[in-house]
Amino acid sequence: MTIETIADINQLIAEDMAQLNACIQTRLHSDVVLINQIGSHIINSGGKRLRPIIHLLSARALDYKGSQHIDLSAIIEFIHTATLLHDDVVDSSDLRRGQDTANALWGNAASVLVGDFLYSRAFEMMVEIDQMQVMAILSHATNTIAEGEVLQLLNCHDPDTSETRYLEVIHNKTAKLFESASELAAVLCNRPETEQKAMARYGMHLGCAFQLIDDVLDYTSSAEELGKNLGDDLAEGKPTLPLIYAMQHGTPAQAKLIREAIEKGGLDQIEAIHEAIHDSGAIDYTAECARNEAEQAISALNFLTDSDYKAALVFLANFSVNRDH
Repeated sequence: MTIETIADINQLIAEDMAQLNACIQTRLHSDVVLINQIGSHIINSGGKRLRPIIHLLSARALDYKGSQHIDLSAIIEFIHTATLLHDDVVDSSDLRRGQDTANALWGNAASVLVGDFLYSRAFEMMVEIDQMQVMAILSHATNTIAEGEVLQLLNCHDPDTSETRYLEVIHNKTAKLFESASELAAVLCNRPETEQKAMARYGMHLGCAFQLIDDVLDYTSSAEELGKNLGDDLAEGKPTLPLIYAMQHGTPAQAKLIREAIEKGGLDQIEAIHEAIHDSGAIDYTAECARNEAEQAISALNFLTDSDYKAALVFLANFSVNRDH
């Protein structure tokens, strides 16, 4: 089949996705009602399931014939969901994917604790898979994600954050779970280390491309398209690449304006900052960085035999930089 849309990918792996969703619902269950309510709210709130999809496609592209890719996909989604619950508390966010966040509905304490439940449920499921390399990759990933969160916290309100420090944050915080999702497929298939590393590179570069475009969309999309509060990162004083580049290449007055916005947080000068970002070429620069990441992701797949699943992985890399939400 020809892969031209996300719908084509969903059709390609429809059976795996049905099994994944059933696994998520079963393993999400708890005797504690509040855990079920919050877990279901965020798991079923319209997310793309992108990380588990990457794992499922990678496993099929590598000709995997077993069933553990379903459990691993659920584990990956649980880890991702736990990070979202914790992120929204840290960022005091009240909107995600166009819906109220769990912390807005149930409070910070409940959100943090249910995030902890999802992490621990994921590790219970890892033990059941009974492969030390799987445990090593995912435990390292969760640790790296936590480091990325702390690095981002340190960068908040710091207008001297460099492009290198910013890229370290997105590699740790966002790209690491993409990397694990694709790498684990090769581990599951007992592929040689060179192929495991190639699949890891695919996921890592895809994750970086995805986050770079997210940062572009903060200044080019409507809130309805993006499903979150536009300007959230700026309001929280987070120096993303468009802001960093605009400070370095805009006028002195524009650099001063952005520097003060990052230091103080808030959206008082959002229109002038939008103008500075567009005038300085920051959007084009960030988008070009994303395209370079996507190209590296695609080149990492050269060793794979051509198939619909490989085509879907290539499509996702291109989609990550061409999307509008």
